[in-house]
Parts: sequence; C-alpha cells; structure tokens
Amino acid sequence: MTTEAAGRALLPAAALTVLRQDGWDEWYDNLVRAFGGVDDAGEERELWRALTPYERSLAARDGDLLVGTAGAFDFRLTVPGGASVPAAGVTMVSVAATHRRRGVLTSMMRRQLDDIRAWGEPLAVLTASEPAIYGRFGYGAATSALHAEDTSRVRLSVPPGTDDVGLRYADPLGSLDACEAVYARTVPLRPGMLARQPGWERLGVLDPESARGGASPLQCVLAERDGEVSGYARFRVGPRWTDSGHNGQVVLQDLVAVDPCSGAALWRFLFGIDLTTSLKVRSRPVDESWQHLVSDVRRCDLRVRDSLYVRLVDVGAALEARTYPAPVDVVLDVEDAFCPWNTGRWRLTGDAKGASCERTTDAADLALSVRELGAVYLGGVSLGSLAAAGRVRELRPGALEEASVAFGGWTAPWLPHGF
Repeated sequence: MTTEAAGRALLPAAALTVLRQDGWDEWYDNLVRAFGGVDDAGEERELWRALTPYERSLAARDGDLLVGTAGAFDFRLTVPGGASVPAAGVTMVSVAATHRRRGVLTSMMRRQLDDIRAWGEPLAVLTASEPAIYGRFGYGAATSALHAEDTSRVRLSVPPGTDDVGLRYADPLGSLDACEAVYARTVPLRPGMLARQPGWERLGVLDPESARGGASPLQCVLAERDGEVSGYARFRVGPRWTDSGHNGQVVLQDLVAVDPCSGAALWRFLFGIDLTTSLKVRSRPVDESWQHLVSDVRRCDLRVRDSLYVRLVDVGAALEARTYPAPVDVVLDVEDAFCPWNTGRWRLTGDAKGASCERTTDAADLALSVRELGAVYLGGVSLGSLAAAGRVRELRPGALEEASVAFGGWTAPWLPHGF
C-alpha cells in the first residue's frame, strides 16, 4: 500500500529513523490517515502489527511530527525458471497530506533502496495505490490481474476426470494447514508468486465483518483426489432476492489447485451454488484456465488492471537469478538515474538452464531504463510492446526479437495477494 506525490527539497537524512516497536501505533495511525482515515478491524490491525518488519521500516519526522512511513517485507519471489529470489516487499508507504511535495517520499525511497542493496536483495516489489508515482523510482508494472463477473447465462465444460474429484466444506481456520500445503506446491510454478513465511497464512482467513459487504462469513471448500487435498476455494455468498426470485452472488477470495481437474471441480462448484446467479472474481491470473471452460467468455465482463511493480536493485544479480526459455546473448545499455550503480552496459547470456549478466564495454544491442527491465522481468510484458511505445531502442537489428522471446514465459506472472 502506497500513497504520496512528487517531492522537492529532500527531508534531511537525520529525520529518517528505524521504526521502534513502541512507536508502531503512532506509525500505523499515520498510515491509516493517509489512506482516508478508516481504521482496520481489530484482528486485521493486529495481524499487520505482527507482520511489520520493524528493523526494515522507516519513520520520517519533521521535528516532533511523524510525517512519513515506509516498510519493506522480507519476501522470496518466484521468477521465470522457478527460482525463489530474495525480494523486498515495499509496503505501508505514506506521507502526511500536510507534507506533500517536500521530498519526504523521495528521501524514504532513497534510504530504502540503499538499504535493500546493502541487504543483498536484488529485487524490490510493490503494489501501487498511485501508479504514476513509482516509475520515477525505477518500478515497472510487471504483472496484471484479471477481474470478472459471471452470470447464470454461462455454462462450464470441464475436462475428463473432474468427476473423480471430491469436494467438501471445511472450516477456514481448521483447514489452514492443508490449504497452505496446496499453495506451497504451486509457488514454484508461476512467476510472481510469494513463498509464504510464518504468519502470512493468516492473511487468507481474515474475516472481519466490515470486509464482508453484507455477504456471509468466509466459507471454504476443499478438493480431494486419492485421499489428499488437491485444491481449495475460499469465498463468501451474498444472498439477494428480487420480485422474480433469487439473485445471490458468490464472491471469490482465493482458489488454488494443483491439477486441472481439481481446479475445474472447484470452478464448477462456485458457478453452481444454489440461489446465486453471479460469481465475482478479483485479482486472478490473466491466463487462468476457467476462461477456456465457460461457454461464453464475453458474458464474464473481463477486466484487467496492473498489479505487481518490480524494481531491479542489482541488475546483474537479478538477471542472473532467472532463466530464459530461448537462448539469448544481448548487450543492454541500462539507464538508472535513481540507483546509478546500475547504469551502464550489461551483457546478458542465458537459456533455460541458467544465465550470466556482467558489465561490458561491448557495443549495446538494446537501450532501456531500469523501469522497462522491471516491467519485463517476470515475463508478463513484452520488450517488443515497450519498443513500440518508444521505451526500448533497438541498436542492433534482430536484437529486439531475440530478447523479447527470451524474456517471455509459458505462463503469465501473478501476485497471489497484496501486502
């Protein structure tokens, strides 16, 4: 979560301090106010307190006034090829409305990226409440999320073997371990997934009444094959009635499955819950399989929006951490005004088995900024599309096509939950 606007004169470095545990309430209250002033439910607030990385969080002060907040979770992010790479999850960024355009945000971003580099983490990631802000700090929109709302006019055609999958209701809290085991099996399979560390599993079962929007408490259904849990769906049901009859809505929160039949069984269940006529889906992978199961995808009112933003803190280490589905040997001329240690020419060589990225004096093949590298890093954005927008320049004929293919992926990257 992030908010603020462009800065001018920087806040002195001495005004930035590491968050202390006894200062958390004041720090979080300032964050809440910056996002409109509506506080979280008690259980949600306490979860964020428990998850806050105090030693990786900053407080900006103007004298005795707390005027800015920023944090950086210690994540591991799946990258193309399946590796789990250290990444700083930038979060809880805010600047008091009284101190906008005074360089508070720029000062925090400067300190934060310097810290992330010192920690040896090659990537920083965030979700932006105001996307226009973070490009100037080198973050590129790397993943998208699919939103949809289906109606009773759509039917599902499921793959053979779906009827062999058993479904049963389960208590969301009581089934948490089984669901987390399923989630863990899927993490290496899709770029953008986060390996959940202890405590983060609780995020998926938070169920404050204020978050229900008039719908039911959180429900959970497990899919089982051969005696093992192979998928789960967490959802709410909002009963609605009109003069012509029922018009309820299913609101999906999470759905994870380890195989196509388990996934299809869960989708079929959600589409067919009694007394409902629509299924509301938010923040799902843009290539998710259910789009190929429905009889009329146009009826599903598909919408796509930006999701995870990626910033390469160490260009060489980040590009070496992932693999490339097609062989690549390209010299990148990288511009990075905010983190000048990345600026210069880098030779990237690699394939599906591994990669090397080192500084070079050879002539450049492509010229781009670190923001574009962040956008294409997980394989969800094409170098070719950025070149068509004038954001990437081809300096050697054929280099753009070669690199575009190499940076692509067989599955769309996806951020499974916010932070």
